[in-house]
Parts: sequence; structure tokens; C-alpha cells
Amino acid sequence: MVSKRAVPMRKLSMDKRLTTFEEVALGYTEEEALEEAKRCLKCKLMPCSRLCPLNIEVPEFVKCIERREYEKGLNIILKANPFPAITGRVCPQEVLCQKECTLRKLGDPLAIGRLERFLGDYQIENNIMNLNVPEKVRGSVAVVGSGPAGLMGAVELRKLGYEVTIFEALHEVGGVMVYGIPEFRLPRRVLRFYVDYVKKLGVRIEVDVVVGRTYTIDELLREYDAVLLATGAGTPKFLGIPGEELNGVYSANEFLIRINLMKAYRFPEYDTPIKLGKRIAVIGGGNTAMDVSRIALRLGAEEVIVLYRRTEVEMPARREEVENAKEEGVKFMFLTQPIALIGDEKGWIRKIKCIRMRLGEPDASGRRRPIPIPGSEFDVEVDNVIIAIGAEVNKLIQRTTPGLKVDKRGHVIVDKYGRTSIKRVYAAGDVVTGAATVIEALAAAKTVAHTIHRDLSG
Repeated sequence: MVSKRAVPMRKLSMDKRLTTFEEVALGYTEEEALEEAKRCLKCKLMPCSRLCPLNIEVPEFVKCIERREYEKGLNIILKANPFPAITGRVCPQEVLCQKECTLRKLGDPLAIGRLERFLGDYQIENNIMNLNVPEKVRGSVAVVGSGPAGLMGAVELRKLGYEVTIFEALHEVGGVMVYGIPEFRLPRRVLRFYVDYVKKLGVRIEVDVVVGRTYTIDELLREYDAVLLATGAGTPKFLGIPGEELNGVYSANEFLIRINLMKAYRFPEYDTPIKLGKRIAVIGGGNTAMDVSRIALRLGAEEVIVLYRRTEVEMPARREEVENAKEEGVKFMFLTQPIALIGDEKGWIRKIKCIRMRLGEPDASGRRRPIPIPGSEFDVEVDNVIIAIGAEVNKLIQRTTPGLKVDKRGHVIVDKYGRTSIKRVYAAGDVVTGAATVIEALAAAKTVAHTIHRDLSG
């Protein structure tokens, strides 16, 4: 009889969770992975694989786990996805591969992400790297950005026989995975393993290079056969309400960069400080809002409140991240829309003027549209505000590259294969779609890498 319930994943004890940045989800032990793998029904139609953006052969690698053939199972994943210990942690499997798992008819879907992570962690523990690349050099490609799309594009192109150079604007490699996702969700040791793999594969990486200033796209085209734009979406969005310029108001991007990249939580050991009071409001309902809320508690905040204009049902954050936030003490105020930030005579944030909302008909996102309730205004007293309502693309390259077509939001316009309006210039990931998921960026970059290969091969 197949168990109706997935094997639960162990978590770090609560006393450690609120005092350290150690990873919270501890992963499966071998025994737990074996028990969960036995739940797989090995469906012939493989709905899980069809819904995976990378088309990973899920039943096949799960079957290998069941047989204790871990390296074989790992290699099945690696054929499609070179970063399983990352995607196993941050990919929203519940709305992708697990969404139509046949086991859902009985109970919980198969815990595909946890099993993928098990094999990814096995890879890191045993230092397994496939470094085979063609001896013949087919050409050279410049990749702009070292986030998920940039790293995937570089790996695929290197495996196809190209010399690849990544240009990264920051001083560390990883893009949103290094500055946007906290250690307790994605440990830096995991990211370092894969960055090391990319380097050992023969990819050259230059940091502190701002393409659009240090080099233009035209200059890169003189040195390389093709350019892949993978710059992501790292510019913060704001609410457009009075008071956002007040002291004590952070964008989630600034807050996360200070914490994740510049180690502000270890000040004065590190040079970057961050000033937080006792009562913090976080505006937004996605994974980033959950991340900054949980970080604020770890930095000593006594109360952290998430303000969200819809209900919990419509929140875009992963369910497990919402549950983690609740377990750690984050509070929620739903159907609440900030309309002004109010400061004191010294220019510091002191309260948020809000209005209550009700839900109307679904909007373009498919979620019910929030509608203000007249006369329902109220104030929330705070010491800090963190605005986590999403990010958009940085338009520097778009402004400095004549002939590069973009839409009204600055997203680079491409055809279905990733070609831009400029010959030999391609784009993939969030710079094309706007802020999306790591797995979607990986899949897009893989497709575009093969487009580049086809075009350069004639």
C-alpha cells in the first residue's frame, strides 16, 4: 500500500532558527529518501516531467534512488539540470512537477523537490563534476550576468564547445541567488560548489564589470562571436506613495544586498551596517517578503508584520515559506493596502497610513482584484518599513545599446528562440520576462544557448 502522506522534512530547531542564518530545511536522510521514493507510481505518461521546465525524467531518477543507485540517478538529472542542489531547494515544485502528480488523488504528491535535493546534496558531498567538453573550440560567447540564466547559458555553451566569458556587475557570482536569497534557504556552500564547477568547466568569470559602462554591447561584439544578455531583474519596485524617501524605509533589494552580500548582520566585523527598530512592517506577499520578514526577526526585531492587499490564499509566496514565517513568529495583516508613509520631524518613518480592501473580480494575474473600502483608513505604528513588492529590470544596457528593442517596461524583446533585434545578441531569463523563478530562467537560457549554437554553426 502506497503511503498517502509524503515523508516530512526535518527542520532546524526553533531556538537556532531565530539566532542564526543556518539552513532551516535539513533535507532527507538516506532512509527518508528511500521511503519517499517508494511512493512513486512510475506513471507511463510522466505528468511530472511534462510540467518541469527542464523536462527532467523524474520517474527515472526516483527509481534510481529506490535502488540506491544514487550516482546514476544524479546523472539523469544532470543531463537536463546542472544545478540540482539549488533547484531542489528553491524551485516551486508545488506549482510545477508536483502539481499533477498522480499521488495527489490519494493524498500528498511525491516530494520531487526533496528527492532532487537529496541527489544534489549527494553530488556536493561526493564532489561529483562532469567536466567533459569538446576539444574543438567553435567560437566565443560573452554572457552578461551570473545569475541562474547566465550560469546555465555558460554551462550549455561550454558543453557545446564555445569559449565563454561571464561579466558580472557585482563582486560575487550568482546574481539573485547570492544577493536575493538568504543563507537559511540557499546556503552559500551550495552556490560556491556550482560556481566552482562552472569555473572548472573552463568558463572565465570577470566580476565588477558593469556592461553598459565598463564595456558596451558593441565593444563586446567586436571581441566575441555572440553576446547573451542574462542581467535579470534587480531594480526595486516602489509603491509610489508619499513618504517612501523617509529614513528607515528600505527596498527589499537594498535590505537583502546589505544582509546577503555585504554581511550587515555581522557588523562591525563587516563594514556595512543596517539599522532596525523593534517593530517592522514588510509590504508584499511573495517569497522575498517572507525572506526579509524572517531576516528581520533574526536581527532582533520584536515584532514583524506583513501587510498584504489580498488574502493569504492569493499570496504568491510558496506555502512552505509562509508556514516557516508563521512558525518563526511573523504576523500578517491581510486585505491591507498602505497609502502613505508618515515620518517624524527628523525624517524617520513612524507609521503607515493604510486602507482596508475587499476582493473583486479576478484581474490579469488571475487573482481577485483588491478594491479599497472607502472610510476604512487606519494607521500602523512602525520603526521600519521594508518594501517587497517585486523587482524590474535595470535599463542601463537598454539605454546604451542603439537598436536593441525593448517593451515599455524595459524587457528585452526576443523571438521564441531568444534572438534580440540585434544580430548576434541574445537574451534569456528575467531581463526578457520580468522577475520569475530560478527554474524558468534556467530553462530559457538552455534554449537560447542552443539557438546561439545553431546560428554560429551556420
